[in-house]
Amino acid sequence: MFSGATLEQFGDSLAAGTPTPGGGSAAALAGSLAAALVEMVCGLTIGKEAYRDHEPALQVMRDRAGTLRRDLLAMVDRDAEAYDGVMAAIRMPKANDADKAARKEALGRANTTATEVPLATAECCAALMSLARDLVSKGNRNALSDIGTAGVLAEAGLRGALMNVRINLGGFPDPVKAVAIRDRARDLETEGDRLRLASFEALKAAGAGL
Repeated sequence: MFSGATLEQFGDSLAAGTPTPGGGSAAALAGSLAAALVEMVCGLTIGKEAYRDHEPALQVMRDRAGTLRRDLLAMVDRDAEAYDGVMAAIRMPKANDADKAARKEALGRANTTATEVPLATAECCAALMSLARDLVSKGNRNALSDIGTAGVLAEAGLRGALMNVRINLGGFPDPVKAVAIRDRARDLETEGDRLRLASFEALKAAGAGL
C-alpha cells in the first residue's frame, strides 16, 4: 500500500481528503525514520578506532534498529488497513437483529485492531527513544544532531500513536482489556517523558549545543 510509495506519493496520499493514510500511519513513518537514523549513526561509528570499545553494543543497536524500522514500515500500512476495517464495519447493514449483531461483532474486531496497531507503534517508538539515548555516549560525536533528530522523531511517533490508541479505545469491545491498554498507554507516555529528558541531558553533556 503506502510503505512502498515514494516520499512524494505518500505525501500526496496523506494530504488527500481521505481518512487513510492518517495520523497513525504518519506516526509509524516518523518512527521508521528515527530507526533509520539510529542505523545510520551506528554505521558511521562502527569501524572507527576511537569507538572500537563500543562496537559490540553498536552492532546490537544497529540490528535492533533495523528490526524496528521494518516493523514500523509495516505499521504504516497496517494502521491504514485497520481504519479501513472500522469504516467497512460501520457501513455494514443493520436492517434486522441478525444484521445488527453481525455489525456489532465486526465493529468490535475492527476497533480492537485499530487500537492494537498504534499501541504496537508506540511500543516500537519507545524502544527507539531508548536506543537514541544510549547511542549518545557510544555513537560518532560528529553525528550528535542526527541522534537528537532520531529521538525527536521517535517521540513524535510515540505521542501520535498514543493519541490514536486513546481515541479508538472508545469502541474497544473488552472493557477489562481496555483498562489494561489505557494503563499501558499511560506508562508509555511517562516513559517517553523520562527518555526525552534523559536524551536531552545526555546530548547537552556531549556538547550538542543544546
